[in-house]
Amino acid sequence: VSYVIRDEVEKYNRNGVNALQLDPALNRLFTAGRDSIIRIWSVNQHKQDPYIASMEHHTDWVNDIVLCCNGKTLISASSDTTVKVWNAHKGFCMSTLRTHKDYVKALAYAKDKELVASAGLDRQIFLWDVNTLTALTASNNTVTTSSLSGNKDSIYSLAMNQMGTVIVSGSTEKVLRVWDPRTCAKLMKLKGHTDNVKALLLNRDGTQCLSGSSDGTIRLWSLGQQRCIATYRVHDEGVWALQVNEAFTHVYSGGRDRKIYCTDLRNPDIRVLICEEKAPVLKMELDRSADPPPALWVATTKSSVNKWTLKGIHNFRSSGDYDNDCTNPIPPLCTQPDQVIKGGASIIQCHILNDKRHILTKDTNNNVAYWDVLK
Repeated sequence: VSYVIRDEVEKYNRNGVNALQLDPALNRLFTAGRDSIIRIWSVNQHKQDPYIASMEHHTDWVNDIVLCCNGKTLISASSDTTVKVWNAHKGFCMSTLRTHKDYVKALAYAKDKELVASAGLDRQIFLWDVNTLTALTASNNTVTTSSLSGNKDSIYSLAMNQMGTVIVSGSTEKVLRVWDPRTCAKLMKLKGHTDNVKALLLNRDGTQCLSGSSDGTIRLWSLGQQRCIATYRVHDEGVWALQVNEAFTHVYSGGRDRKIYCTDLRNPDIRVLICEEKAPVLKMELDRSADPPPALWVATTKSSVNKWTLKGIHNFRSSGDYDNDCTNPIPPLCTQPDQVIKGGASIIQCHILNDKRHILTKDTNNNVAYWDVLK
């Protein structure tokens, strides 16, 4: 018997936030939580209450989300082993894909082809045509999928270029495996990392790949040369999240050490410490409403999501005042976030009383509550 302790309407993320997606056209941010709920927020700073809606259907952590079809469709991946297809504007679940046999950890999206890939701990990668998924109905509910096999270990990261010609996976095998999603042919295996590969990015034409690993490094790979062409040692601990600008010249990185850096890929000595979060960084999302990007949204193992401004970063970089000396670190560019989407407290301890009916709980704000499971 399982018993869920929660409010009828859970407006706030109750735990860490695993994934973010920004819809700049509608000024909306989607957050995917460890509390199994996807929430929609207004990022209009003039709104007092940013909460718009909750999308509830998953029964375990939501690990990744991607916005497709110009923001009309959202695809989600969860530890409940399902991939779900949502109407992003109206917030309801349209269909559930049950192809995976274990936690689904990562999604990748090719915008030009409306193609989505899903991968997870079952070592499988499945390819989905988004237009087919959105056309599913109760009577027409069969969907065909291509699969990419060959991974020897659990997959934690996935990337596909915009044109849908290259797909890369990262795993506890510590290598990057590369396929052509059009033919499902294996192209190569790239070795270099010494720990789990947690984050991947591809440039538009699929010739270069960025990877972030629990070994603390970021690597830049040439897929044409089939080798690592640069290694960036920016962080003290594992790199769990990456974002890159449109030109693929500057990488934004975050991870276990809670620090977020911007590094010039052409000159690795030039890096700026943007900010320091209060918890390990799980995911980042660049605001791409302008170029250079004006802001960065950051999700951590805590329930709040922060927006950090990047407005002074380019002057900072050109002035030569940057962190290229780890022995004498400079203060972060930002000390306070520009905007905060506040999270709620999560239960960290519980005790069932002797009558087996009442429960005591303690949350992250040190609040103690008394519950009657029969009410």
